[in-house]
Amino acid sequence: MPSEEGPALVVGVQGPDLPADPAVYEGRLPVECKLDDLPVGSIEDAFRAAIGANVGWINWEMLRRPDAPEVGFHGETKHAEVTLLFNTRTRELDERADDHTVLVHGRSFTVDGRQMREPYAHRLAEQVGLTVIGPGQRW
Repeated sequence: MPSEEGPALVVGVQGPDLPADPAVYEGRLPVECKLDDLPVGSIEDAFRAAIGANVGWINWEMLRRPDAPEVGFHGETKHAEVTLLFNTRTRELDERADDHTVLVHGRSFTVDGRQMREPYAHRLAEQVGLTVIGPGQRW
């Protein structure tokens, strides 16, 4: 039920029980929520059910990448994040999709014209039975 004294959010209601009338949400969206220290697997299904066909994302930050000495990489924490995109392909939420995308973020740098993180990205994908589907984002 909406709180008249707090911010314009619907609070205390589970996703499937949210009102279906779009007018209820006018002036209340988009919603941003930060939950700290939740393990992977604890919120994804509930979040997906709550947003339905809408777009959204979950971002995990402050991760530690494992060592991969066979590709010359020693684990690090700087810029180590993973983003799960729902019904979109971009973090800007501007490219709708009928599926979900996982973005694995990492620090990118080049030595002697050679990208040093791409072999590591491919190794991570292979470890979970997936492949890298596009080039790394360049800043």
